[in-house]
Amino acid sequence: MADIARGASAHWEGDLKSGKGTVSTESGVLSGAQYSFGTRFENGQGTNPEELLASAHAGCFTMQLSALISGHGHEIQALDTDATCEMVKDGAGFKVSRMHLVVRGKITGSDQADFEAHVKDAAEKCPLSRVMQGNVEITHEAILES
Repeated sequence: MADIARGASAHWEGDLKSGKGTVSTESGVLSGAQYSFGTRFENGQGTNPEELLASAHAGCFTMQLSALISGHGHEIQALDTDATCEMVKDGAGFKVSRMHLVVRGKITGSDQADFEAHVKDAAEKCPLSRVMQGNVEITHEAILES
């Protein structure tokens, strides 16, 4: 498989608190999505880097989990992952401290213990989890639904 490269860009105008910016992706899925101090620290309307990181991690993790489960011969009816990215004050700045994943699955031929084992395996193999390992606490819950 060839190397994979994906791109995104950000544009910003003004100072931190009163300025505003946009983020866009190479694919065009995000095109001029607004972000600002208010969207990051005050729950304003728009997106923010932590939300985008949580979204990317949820997507990557779920794809990895799908590969592991189907690789063991189980039929996946649905996988849903909610990711919460937490940021804390760290000295003079901030840092992403924790990513919490809640994974719900509807899988034929699996039980709760098996599903939990697959979720744990995915947590170790997911490319974005691997980027964060050692820097961000990654926790997860696995819920097998019938």
